[in-house]
Amino acid sequence: MMPIRKYNNQNWLPSIFNDFFDNDWMVKANATAPAINVIESNTDYKVEVAAPGMTKEDFNIHLTDNNELVISMEKKNETKEEDKENKKYLRREFSYSKFEQALVLPDDVEKEKISANVNDGVLSIVLPKQTAEEKAKVNRVIEIH
Repeated sequence: MMPIRKYNNQNWLPSIFNDFFDNDWMVKANATAPAINVIESNTDYKVEVAAPGMTKEDFNIHLTDNNELVISMEKKNETKEEDKENKKYLRREFSYSKFEQALVLPDDVEKEKISANVNDGVLSIVLPKQTAEEKAKVNRVIEIH
């Protein structure tokens, strides 16, 4: 009589998934929002958004009626590796990144003079502060006639 062997190795399934979905895939799936710095000086506020690989065309910045600065980013990528003879995809990757952040502006920001640029993977937005003269115009006393 032959002995009956029981195969009770339940570790094979996680190994298959680990081999199929390697660590690179997991990192891409768990992408996080970019880091944001807000810096204040005597003359302005500066917002910096870490955005490696992004260009100015990937960003949209606008002001809302609620005194918010809205920063949004959208990037679509597609890379292909093909077998030259049979024209079958051996690997094809799509990536899509989207981010949106709304920041409430301080009352002393000169909205008409806000500027932005992208340099070395960092989006920089400069929010100039109102001068003393501009503040005086806003806070002027209105005479009653």
